[in-house]
Amino acid sequence: MNPAVLFIMATVMIDAMGIGLMMPVMPDLIREVRGLALSDAALWGGVMATSFAVMQFLFGPTLGGLSDRYGRRPVLLTSLVVMAIDYVVMALAGSIWLLLIGRIVGGITAATHATATAYMADISAPEDRTKNFGLIGAGFGIGFVLGPLIGGLLAEYGTRAPFWAAAALASANVVLGWFVLKETVTDSTRRPFEWLRANPFGALRQLRKLPGVLPLVAVYFLYHVAFAVYPSVWSYFGQERFEWSASVIGLSLALFGVAMALVQGGAIRLTLKWFGERGTVNFGFIFAIASYGAIGVITSGTLALILTPIAAIGGVIPPALQGVMSRRVDANAQGELQGALTSTTALAMILSPLAMTASFSEFTKDGTTFYLPGAPFLLAMALSIVALAIFVFSPRKTT
Repeated sequence: MNPAVLFIMATVMIDAMGIGLMMPVMPDLIREVRGLALSDAALWGGVMATSFAVMQFLFGPTLGGLSDRYGRRPVLLTSLVVMAIDYVVMALAGSIWLLLIGRIVGGITAATHATATAYMADISAPEDRTKNFGLIGAGFGIGFVLGPLIGGLLAEYGTRAPFWAAAALASANVVLGWFVLKETVTDSTRRPFEWLRANPFGALRQLRKLPGVLPLVAVYFLYHVAFAVYPSVWSYFGQERFEWSASVIGLSLALFGVAMALVQGGAIRLTLKWFGERGTVNFGFIFAIASYGAIGVITSGTLALILTPIAAIGGVIPPALQGVMSRRVDANAQGELQGALTSTTALAMILSPLAMTASFSEFTKDGTTFYLPGAPFLLAMALSIVALAIFVFSPRKTT
């Protein structure tokens, strides 16, 4: 494997691991620095999670635009250095406000997903971009699995240990990137940086000028709103519907993460060969819709575990969509496109938990007129049907 590709995969993996590493210790850490009850600590945890997502929404296009102007290498390496420092600050933080500032800075530095994807687009032939975007998804999936597992183990050494580990990982990746990451932005593809375009709203306005791209961004957004049902309610759903323990819930999430990594890192190459990019998106949505519908109504925990890796087949959708959109954007605007998509994903992660948890609460609360713990998954199914309809009727060719 190209060492630069390995660095890009490691970058997105560290982004995902950095979040997961801290999840097991955040409740205790917040209670430690603030002296709160668990219920109040959960509120602060929600504020931090939302702040992280909001920063990714706001700064994804900014970092993508900066990388179009100054190059992928300085943006990626600088972000990793700041990320490592941020984790050290959080490891030493003695107040809730410093932790909150740390999550805000962390959200900005983790917005490099756009730049990493743009780098992958730079080094890939148009026909290979979707496959290589899948490698980025695989890296994220691996980080999604390893983060909580390693974080749980490190928690035995104290609430600060995962932060030190995250800082060490980011620092090690800086060293790797320094030696293997070559700049891909040249004078012929360099684009001036414009603040009016380097924000989520300006980036979307700019994409509106490209024939057929904006409907695909809407599909991308709806996919991520639906997909976020898993991190939003899976733990609550598993406990309510199947009486799963925390260990079983963790195992099911790890199973899903492994399946996602295999799908986006390997299986997508087969679907692209068989169906092409547009066919792969259709194929993925069919599996996603069927999986959401089945999980929404089943009552067997064993069947839910069997469906978990099958549901991951829908993971072919994002890289295939990125491939379709990347073909419609000039070489000097790949960072801008990926920045807009990063903001789209972040916005979905801000809105989806509100909708999914609200629907779960409504259909499981005492006195509910219709008991249905799987309601959020049926909502995800409906959103996926709408997304598929938009995609099917979206323009197939640029003008």
